[in-house]
Amino acid sequence: MDRSQAAKELERLAKLISQHDYLYFTMAIPEISDIQYDALIKQNQELEAQFPDLRRLDSPSHRIGSPVSSQFDKVKHRKPMLSLDNVFNEKEFLEFQKKLRRFLKMPEDFPIPTVAEPKIDGLSASLHYQDGQFVLGATRGDGQAGENVTANLRTVRDIPLHLLGDSFPKSLEVRGEIYMTLEDFEELNKSRKQQNESDFANPRNAAAGSLRQLDSTITASRPLHFFAYYAQNLEGNLTKTHSELLEKLQTWGFTVNPYHKLCNEFGEMLAYYQEMQETREQLNYEIDGLVFKVNDQLLQERLGVVGRAPRHSIAFKFAAEQAETVVEDIILQVGRTGVITPVAVLRPVIVGGVTVSRASLHNEEEIRRKDIRINDTVIVQRAGDVIPQIVKALENKRLSTSQIYNFTDNCPCCNSKLHKTPGQIAKRCLNGFGCEDQAIQRLIHFVSRDALNIDGLGEKNIAKFYGLNLITSPVDIFTLEGRNQSSKESIENWEGWGKQSTQNLWDAINKARTIPLDRLIYAIGIPQIGQTTAKLLAKHYKTFEKFLENIISVNQNDAKVYKELTEIEGIGHGMARDIVDFFQQKHNLQMVEGLLQHVNVLPCEVSDNLPLSGKTIVFTGSLENISRSEAKSQAEKLGAKVASTVSAQTTFVVAGSNAGQKLKAAHSLNVTVIDEAKWQKIVKDSTAQS
Repeated sequence: MDRSQAAKELERLAKLISQHDYLYFTMAIPEISDIQYDALIKQNQELEAQFPDLRRLDSPSHRIGSPVSSQFDKVKHRKPMLSLDNVFNEKEFLEFQKKLRRFLKMPEDFPIPTVAEPKIDGLSASLHYQDGQFVLGATRGDGQAGENVTANLRTVRDIPLHLLGDSFPKSLEVRGEIYMTLEDFEELNKSRKQQNESDFANPRNAAAGSLRQLDSTITASRPLHFFAYYAQNLEGNLTKTHSELLEKLQTWGFTVNPYHKLCNEFGEMLAYYQEMQETREQLNYEIDGLVFKVNDQLLQERLGVVGRAPRHSIAFKFAAEQAETVVEDIILQVGRTGVITPVAVLRPVIVGGVTVSRASLHNEEEIRRKDIRINDTVIVQRAGDVIPQIVKALENKRLSTSQIYNFTDNCPCCNSKLHKTPGQIAKRCLNGFGCEDQAIQRLIHFVSRDALNIDGLGEKNIAKFYGLNLITSPVDIFTLEGRNQSSKESIENWEGWGKQSTQNLWDAINKARTIPLDRLIYAIGIPQIGQTTAKLLAKHYKTFEKFLENIISVNQNDAKVYKELTEIEGIGHGMARDIVDFFQQKHNLQMVEGLLQHVNVLPCEVSDNLPLSGKTIVFTGSLENISRSEAKSQAEKLGAKVASTVSAQTTFVVAGSNAGQKLKAAHSLNVTVIDEAKWQKIVKDSTAQS
């Protein structure tokens, strides 16, 4: 294939893959299988490797991110990205409506149709398209100029790299909101907690932090989404009304919020505000009100701008539920990887129907920024109606004896000197298994259900065995039975134990001696490596020997092997660096080498021709006849992808008893929901096929 043919083929592939991305990620109606899609991606990659200078701006290769950048360039907006004025009650909203009519010199009863859209609590972004190709993306910044985050925005699957159809203008700017769903936010913080990293305070901060990564491969690993709400054409108006504009954005491949509504009169607007205030509890993303925009775009132009806000739009905010309480203490917690997290101990208070007694203060800088002190009276709210957070301290109620909180320089557990990595906020104890808090949490993680799954070694027993110096590292678990036999005081004679419970422990430990590759990678506790990433690594390297050999090669400055690691989809440079750093620590490498003398690591076998290949399944609630872990295993063995959150790409949800938010999300997205019996029939039929 010559260069001319290659260029045409790359253009065809970019448009074809963009179309399939839209059908899969936005519309949830894929037309081809994952195998066929992967074949298109591979064909594109091979051509780009052969003709690297022909790589297009809308190449699907941009979805995985790019290496670390040193800084963001500034981008001046074609048209200022304005703020919105807010109203907080019916009286203020009515006054806004009156102002519109007064400005336009219309009678008070003259109808002005208005589009209501949920106000997403996210990060505004501006996207520029030239001849249908995404060429530039920027943050809002100060409204006049923002930061160039084009590479990061290209990794967001809701953003088309090439517009669909052929009715788009030559030069187009689209604006919208980058956000993270509540479930993805909870999963991200759960993962960070497991890795002893500081929590994100709320979904907006998580989205903003993810978008502003200098390494766009990190952004690619974060579950970001985009709702489009505005577009402008340099060559003239696109539509006559805002509602028509939203429809046009959809035809070009964008996702617009499905809860937008055209309201024709004031009573209808108020009714929809009340409806959405109730509906917001069912949404899987945070909204803090509704934005009301005059529908007629000629009227929008007439209304113009006052100060830094358009006259034609207003944000009608929902009332935030907050409570006042007292910080009784600030304690420091040592995480599994040594990260020190300050936690405010609060005088118990009810917020949103839930009693709150603690709130994470995240890190030293957060305490300093908000100036939180012991005995302060503070305002507390639950971020996203889930996570308790301190909004501010009430300085007018501060005691005269109050003192600024000074963060310790030493580990609160082992008194080791704390370390702070340049460029990072968190302080960390590097004492590893020599720090009791870290050691116990690492051991608890190692034996947990999703890792080695050793029954009989829960948190309480791990702490006891550690305190008696019987289990101080993962290797000790596999030598415990032998040491117990030569001990003067057998475990079966301990209070609460017996012959049967002791034998059950040995059986569980021996069962764990044979373990799938992904579970071992997850179990050893590499920072940032959760279950999903562990599976990606397992599928790529196939065996633990090859995985370890490659990482050790990276430690020996093998750039080629490091590049291979970062090219695994879902593995960014930050993750790769953490993997390499983990094995550079001598005690970690010795621990892993010791484990390999006691465990048999099963290689990862991947098949692309399984009955449920290409399907995405979510399990929620309690299953009656099997555990959720077993159900997930069944799905994965049949080729399905098991997801932790419900999205438009979910094939179906298996719901047991007491199903919660995921079931609500499935209903709101019109995702098929089946019960356990139907799932077992699918497993039976699929197993018969295979």
